Amino acid sequence: MTDATPALSELTTLHVGGVPAAFFAPEAEAELIDVARELWSQDEPWLILGGGSNTVAPDEGYAGAVLRVATRGIERLDAPTGEVRLRIQAGEPWDYVVSVAVDNGWAGIETLSGIPGSTGAVPVQNVGAYGQEVGTSLIAVEVLDAESLEVRRLEASALSLGYRDSIFKHGYQGLITAVELKLMQAGTDASAEGAPIAYAQLAAALGVDLGTRVSLGAARDAVIALRRSKGMVLDPSDADTFSAGSFFTNPIVPESFARALPGDAPRWPVADQPDDGPVLVKLSAAWLIEHSGIGRGFALPGSRAAVSSKHTLALTNRGGATAREIVQLATFIQARVSNDFGINLQPEPVIL
Repeated sequence: MTDATPALSELTTLHVGGVPAAFFAPEAEAELIDVARELWSQDEPWLILGGGSNTVAPDEGYAGAVLRVATRGIERLDAPTGEVRLRIQAGEPWDYVVSVAVDNGWAGIETLSGIPGSTGAVPVQNVGAYGQEVGTSLIAVEVLDAESLEVRRLEASALSLGYRDSIFKHGYQGLITAVELKLMQAGTDASAEGAPIAYAQLAAALGVDLGTRVSLGAARDAVIALRRSKGMVLDPSDADTFSAGSFFTNPIVPESFARALPGDAPRWPVADQPDDGPVLVKLSAAWLIEHSGIGRGFALPGSRAAVSSKHTLALTNRGGATAREIVQLATFIQARVSNDFGINLQPEPVIL
């Protein structure tokens, strides 16, 4: 560790976390791979960090090495007429990728605008918002396998993508070095029309009916405005934006279980139903939190962590909060929802 080693609070959007034992941030892809191989050949703990928007880092710091993925670059690949294929280095900020796509009339990820973090992290969560998921546009990822130390190409079909889920959350260890996407050439600029709007809140914000096509630029602008209204666009002057985004995933439960909930509890059909077993529906984590008596702005006594004043799903650092305070608040919310509804909310960010 040197004096130049940054605290994790400087590298995460929740602004919590102490100083790691070592820190690396190579900006060249070959160097990134070399550093990762060196770290993995040693019997020491390591942590891969992208944009830091999905991480609750420990107050004590990190006992091993933090490898920050800072490589950037977008390469257009050969593709059939009407398609656009991109190879994007893992450290490229995701929202910049979306802005490039929209500005060039490339459709497929426009409603994923405003999401913080790096491109390499997007497949890990199978990021989705306002009717689109990255898995729909994902062709493959390039991964440095932590066991073989070789770079592999994994097709999207091999990633077991689901709702906020992939093989990377179930034991597979590796470093995503690049992401390959397939988009549609809808036009030449942001005025091109995208896919039909498939999310009711976005349709209402745009003032159109569900299924209406709007320009890519209009969709992007509306999504960013919605995210800003929920404190989901980073603003140094607004503590509501010092968060990890939605802290809990929307639970998926059997339809028979959902019927026992109050009639006004939102529920949506799940696209990928199991071949055998009960019919599944997705519930609103925000509704469950609010109806367990926890409202916007809620904080435990004396804590500097609080529920966002704009969006019940976001837990925020109101200034000087510790990781312990963030986790205590999350645990309290989980207990209240479990006691009232028998549902165990699952955190979305990685809690180290």
